[in-house]
Amino acid sequence: MILAESPRRQRVTKLVNWGHWFALANIVIAIIIASVYVVSSPAPGTGLGTFYLFANWFGHIGFLTFFGFVIFILPLCYLDVSQRTIKTIASVLSALGLAVLAFDALLFNRTGFHLSHSAAHLLKSEAANQMHSVNWQQWLYLLLLFVIWLGFQLVLANAVWKRIDRLMTYRIGRPAVSFFVVCFVSGHAIHVWADAQLYQPIIKQDNMFPLSYPATAKTTMSRYGLLDIERYQQRKQLQFEPDIHTINYPAAPVYCAIDETQTAWLLVQTDQSDLHSAVKKADLREITQFFTPASSPDGLISSTLYGVPELYQQSLVNESPILLALAKAYNVSSQVYVEDMPVNEYDFPAIAFSDTLSSDKSLNIVFATGETISSLMNSQDVTKGLVLVASGYGTSRGSLYTNLPVTAKLASNEDLTPTLLNALGCGADVNFYSTGQNLLEPKRDWLVSTSGEKIIVIYGDQRIEVLSNGSYDITQISSDMRSDEALNVDLLSRAIKHLTRFKL
Repeated sequence: MILAESPRRQRVTKLVNWGHWFALANIVIAIIIASVYVVSSPAPGTGLGTFYLFANWFGHIGFLTFFGFVIFILPLCYLDVSQRTIKTIASVLSALGLAVLAFDALLFNRTGFHLSHSAAHLLKSEAANQMHSVNWQQWLYLLLLFVIWLGFQLVLANAVWKRIDRLMTYRIGRPAVSFFVVCFVSGHAIHVWADAQLYQPIIKQDNMFPLSYPATAKTTMSRYGLLDIERYQQRKQLQFEPDIHTINYPAAPVYCAIDETQTAWLLVQTDQSDLHSAVKKADLREITQFFTPASSPDGLISSTLYGVPELYQQSLVNESPILLALAKAYNVSSQVYVEDMPVNEYDFPAIAFSDTLSSDKSLNIVFATGETISSLMNSQDVTKGLVLVASGYGTSRGSLYTNLPVTAKLASNEDLTPTLLNALGCGADVNFYSTGQNLLEPKRDWLVSTSGEKIIVIYGDQRIEVLSNGSYDITQISSDMRSDEALNVDLLSRAIKHLTRFKL
């Protein structure tokens, strides 16, 4: 005896099949909308990070959309109402859901935040500012856009309904489900490993998508001896974000006067040639513990002029260095001369570089070879003014020569601007504009800087290099050998906090 399906059962089956295809279409649309999150975030930079990005993108957005279908649309398929009503309600819900996703994506693109209770104040402030500039025609235009979007959803729902029998013959449901399940599971599995290793290219994506809570398993891994939880917490405390996009620089307005009658020379050597004879003739005192961590010519110029590490270089391109800004404000003639270095002046639009080296300026900042600096010191009576000569670029350690009464035993390029400004009479708080210190009155016996994506901390005979994921190496400066001494976590945490205090 053959039992045929009841008309109601046939109707429900067709509606459920329609719902799955309608959900699949909207998953594709949601993934396209979510591309805004991807292009608004920095690239992972590694193959594994990129693979995780795509797996998380397809898996998470696919899961969110399908979850919405299961909660809001699937139950409608079992109601005893007309299929037209069900399609209309489903279209309205889909249009609203995707509109909210699009709004959240635009908010993330603009502010870096998602729609949430914690972002409510920011959203309210942003909305208040925007609403004042939106007239009724623009509101009408936005309403029209939503109506068009709703119309598209209605057309999509009807198109899928009319073609459901043909679509069911394609049998792509299982491969599609398998693809999204693999993306979802692999994304979370990779994140479990990345979280345990503090692998920055992946964990920095944690806040990329809305309602994203990637899996972690630190407690379980620690229980089975797969993770040293104490070392993990130590590394997590030391990790930092090397990509800084917004900063608060200077941290406060810098108000001070400088001596307009003084002549000052800041000479930065760009090679490793010998300066000894010229320095000896000029009778300059020497700081033998001078470090130049900058990894590029641009970084050398940026860290010297701004008094902050090259970590901040890209965020400072439109800011004038405090030293040059004060000189301009007090009509002090100045020059910044760069000799034979591969520096793109377009990377420093706020700095006016000199084409030739002049001898009639009051404030002179020169980046040149040892030969040029020696010639300059021999041919001109440079030492009549304030002099700072920095060497050691491209080496692990150099020297600082000066005729100023410096008392510090340890120095870096970030200390040059604060020292020179104080010698010229500016008493403003150094912490307002620099991570360095005034070498005339040093307050720290350690220094912190960056080289590429590494944080460099110098303390005593130790050179500590910290990667962005919190892993570190300790080198003994005197022997240039790796040290087995215990890490001073308190000092390192303090140094990283000091280094990143301009970051918003």
